[in-house]
Amino acid sequence: MRVTAGHLGWADVVFVMEKRHADRLREKFPGALAGKRLVNLRIPDNYPFQDAALVALLREKLAEYLPGPQE
Repeated sequence: MRVTAGHLGWADVVFVMEKRHADRLREKFPGALAGKRLVNLRIPDNYPFQDAALVALLREKLAEYLPGPQE
């Protein structure tokens, strides 16, 4: 799925895996990102879709931002 201004419109916080993702979003959607927190998780974007190691890493990195236990 490609990100649209509509996706960003409802978000309070936007998470990206790499700096280049943040740079692209800032370039393409400056208005939609105004006032939004953009968090770079610093995860290389070289994992296959639904890779178990990636899912575990995302859970670890996102734990501080999400309430309650993660399943």
